[in-house]
Amino acid sequence: MEEGKRQKQIAGLLNEEINSIFQRLGLNMIDGGMVSISSVKVTPDLLEARFYLSFFQVKDIKAALKKIDERHHEIKKELAAKVRHQLRSIPVLKFYQDDTLDHVFKMEEIFKKIEEDKKNKPG
Repeated sequence: MEEGKRQKQIAGLLNEEINSIFQRLGLNMIDGGMVSISSVKVTPDLLEARFYLSFFQVKDIKAALKKIDERHHEIKKELAAKVRHQLRSIPVLKFYQDDTLDHVFKMEEIFKKIEEDKKNKPG
């Protein structure tokens, strides 16, 4: 289903605010690696916001997600203070690993293997 204009506006606002909150709380650097928000999806009823996080050189991604979840209340409290005039209610925040880059790399490897197989095949 196509995202509505309001959903996109709220997703953009939340993305901006959560990025600055992550920086302030030191969550953009975990275990010597970087954490960034790759995308934000807001449900049509505006009650839930899903944050897809990309991890760069983070050794233990599950532990990093756990660390973020443990500070969920603190993140939500700061977000509420920032956007209270723009939103009636603060959506439920959920954080997920964005593994699209992993899929891209896997697909590239598969295509390379197919090309090599074509070259090595007689005929």
